[in-house]
Amino acid sequence: MTKRVTSIGGQALLEGIMMVGPKKNTAAFCDAEGRITTEDITAPSLREKYPILKKPFLRGVFALIDTMRLGMKALTLSADKAGLEDETEEPSKFEKWLDKTFGDKIMNVVVAVGGVLGVALAVVLFFLLPTVLFNWIDTVAGDWFSGWRSVFEGVLRILIFVGYILLVSRMPDIDRTFRYHGAEHKTIFCYENELALTVENVRKQRRFHPRCGSSFMIIMLLLGIIIGFFIPFENPFLRTACKLLCLPVIVSIGYELIKLCGRHDNVLTKIIAAPGLWLQRLTVKEPDDKMIEAAIAAMEAVIPENGEDLVQ
Repeated sequence: MTKRVTSIGGQALLEGIMMVGPKKNTAAFCDAEGRITTEDITAPSLREKYPILKKPFLRGVFALIDTMRLGMKALTLSADKAGLEDETEEPSKFEKWLDKTFGDKIMNVVVAVGGVLGVALAVVLFFLLPTVLFNWIDTVAGDWFSGWRSVFEGVLRILIFVGYILLVSRMPDIDRTFRYHGAEHKTIFCYENELALTVENVRKQRRFHPRCGSSFMIIMLLLGIIIGFFIPFENPFLRTACKLLCLPVIVSIGYELIKLCGRHDNVLTKIIAAPGLWLQRLTVKEPDDKMIEAAIAAMEAVIPENGEDLVQ
């Protein structure tokens, strides 16, 4: 157990890390020559505008919305910075049309279109496909298999998710992003253990943190299995629609469980955190020194002077 718990969190980026503090958010980037630069990032926060949204079991959904807004902005910035290092080549006719039509907003358009397509693909893979596949197997296997619907669908969703992680982790850029993820965790642990933020101290820390977004995802998938028992529909489209309507409930419960695991270290929280910590073995890898330096630069920029980030 760490000596203290901070509310500061982070996100791995393309060749960089963003740290999110109570007063500011800062991203640190490392270029090809090893130079580290930092840039503050802001995005509208629904929870700051409407304080009631910070209440338990309300805050989970809106924390996710705020995180996605900020994360998309940070990823767009990191993609833009990474693109500056690419070799110049003659753009295609389609690229020229995009540049002429959207100008400086082209990256925002690409991210938005990619986000929409990503959500659509996720709905098909994680909601529609498991139901369709179960219905097909159920017609072959008979009535004895019907009671396993929620378990089958939930396990299949987890297998799809883990398979996707394994597949993308083979890409060099994603592998490096996972290593920046490790630098983020280790730096937060170093701060929570009240040690000086140096490369040597950070490297000694653990890679796996109970408040990680990877843990949040696996908890939501497991909660989905429980929720699935209460959905009566067998029609794939009705069942998918019902699952989507239940997402705010799942997100809210998952968020509270993640916060519980971050604040307490006991048998119950260890059991809750165990699946997420296992998954982090795929998404959180050992960083190099430059990655750690970037994480330290981002962390130092967001630590408040009055300690208001500390939750215990």
